[in-house]
Parts: sequence; structure tokens; C-alpha cells
Amino acid sequence: MIYDDRINTLGEGIIWHPSQLRPFWFDILGRKLRSVDGNGPREWDFPGMVSAMGAVGYYISIVAAEDGVYLMSLETGETELLVPIEADRPDMRSNDGKVDRQGGFWIGTMAKAGDRQGKGAIYRLYKGDTRKIYDGVSIPNAICFAPDGRTGYFADTMAQTVWKVALDEAGWPCAEREVFLDFTGTEIYPDGATIDAAGNFWNAQWGSARVACYSAAGEFLREIKVDAPHTSCCAFGGPGMATLYVTTALEDMSPEALAQYPDAGKVFAFEGVGEGLDEPKFLP
Repeated sequence: MIYDDRINTLGEGIIWHPSQLRPFWFDILGRKLRSVDGNGPREWDFPGMVSAMGAVGYYISIVAAEDGVYLMSLETGETELLVPIEADRPDMRSNDGKVDRQGGFWIGTMAKAGDRQGKGAIYRLYKGDTRKIYDGVSIPNAICFAPDGRTGYFADTMAQTVWKVALDEAGWPCAEREVFLDFTGTEIYPDGATIDAAGNFWNAQWGSARVACYSAAGEFLREIKVDAPHTSCCAFGGPGMATLYVTTALEDMSPEALAQYPDAGKVFAFEGVGEGLDEPKFLP
């Protein structure tokens, strides 16, 4: 079903806020953060592109933007730069990101346009420490974490590959990354992802009009079809964490495709398809 019928040119970064108990998501190209509360649709505008967030407290969140990661008040909309990231590269922006089980924030960067091959990176912020943990990434996506916090997942959409990596007690990578899902040579392009309570990996797949579920061993389990081709990110939330929320996008769609999929760009919700986990809070 349709959860929110506002159109997002590039819907992304959806999470279920663990304190506010409602979903938040971004329209990256529209430079907006969106949600719905008891009074109806909510929306915050930004001067540049924004793409991912994590909770700090009830009102305070972190938001990834073009030039770094900001602290933001959901009450007032005020922001404060926490960490600059690639602020000297105006051709770059943030993309997928998420808080890990230890309270660190992972955020990927990518080129805004043109040749994106290998220009991006993935950073981690944790207790005042900011490190680049991977470089040479074209379109970073699918950042999420196993229930015990000892495995991290991330993808490069252009490379059509999802990797997994062992994490230490503090959440830093402690081994070489390994290929988890290899879609090269297919029409599958992995985008945003989440992990459910059983440790299964749920992946929105750009251009495939679906969210696909895989076991921790990489076995395909099921798919949820979405009435929009560009499924971009997913998150569990709602009562019992049993609703799967899915963002979609209009980007790169032809007029014919837009006529065929009039709900493209909206946020969808699918009840009873799995059981998610509460989002961890960021530790500054």
C-alpha cells in the first residue's frame, strides 16, 4: 500500500526513528527530509543535498549532507556541523548511511554527476573519531549490520556487488571484506538495505521494482514486489517492527515509464512481511 503519496524525485535513506516511533526519509534531489506525525505530513528543507540520518535523542539527530555530517533538531530544524567530510569537493555528495549496533555512523560519498567510477568512499564516525574505511566506491549503498553487530554489509551499486565484513567490539572493520552477493552480469542493482531480527538481508533493488530478501548465507528467500521500478531503500518499523517501508524514485524514468507507474516516487508500506530491529542511536 501507499504510506505517503508525496512524490520524491530520489527517495532514499528511510529509517524508523527509535524514539519518535515513525519513519523518516529523504528526497535527495529535492533537498528534503520528510516524515509523517499525528498532525500529518512533515518536511524540512536544506540548502544542499541530504541523504541519511541517525537518531541521537528524541529531537536531536545526525544528518549526512554534501559537505559533512550535521547535528539537527527535529523540533526547530536548526543544524550544526559535526564533522566536515569532503567539504573541499563540491562535485561530491553523501549517499547511503546508517548507525551501526555499537553507535557508530557509516556514511558513503559519491559524485553528483558525470563519471562516478571509483570517486566515492565510506566513512565511519564513532565517539569523536572519523575514519575513511573504504575508498574507490562508485555508488555506496546497502549499509546495514547483523543483529549482533559483528558483521557489516555495504554495496557498490555500479559494481552490482554487496560485501560483508567482520567488525570488532567497537564496530571497526577487523578483516578483509568478502563478497556476499554478486549480481554482475545480471539486471540487479543493489540499493538501500536493512537487516531483520533473524539476520536476513533485505535489499531494495534499483530498476527491479522489488525488495529481495536473502539469508545470512546469501541464499535468496523471497521478494516483495513494488509498483514502482526504482526501489531505493527499505526499513522495518511500525507495531512489532513488522511493517516494511520502501522508498522509490523518479530519477531516470521516461515519460512512458512514468505513465505506466503513476505511484513511482512515493513511499510504500508492506505489513507482516518480517520482523525488524530497533535502530541504534548514534554516540557522538
